[in-house]
Amino acid sequence: MTTHDNLVAMANQIARNFEVLGDAAAAAATANHLRLFWAPQLRAAITAGDAGLTPVASAAIRVLHADGL
Repeated sequence: MTTHDNLVAMANQIARNFEVLGDAAAAAATANHLRLFWAPQLRAAITAGDAGLTPVASAAIRVLHADGL
């Protein structure tokens, strides 16, 4: 498993924890979690592609992109 695969798996797990909030709120909460707890290098690495990300995790990555990571 590559580093990117591990990041995708972690982002998906985080997103799954927030899915009870509904898609938009879950994406925002996931993005906020990544902002607070992931190093900038990890946030940059996960945004390299969205292959394997759940829809909520993918939306969270788009939120990070829109906010400039």
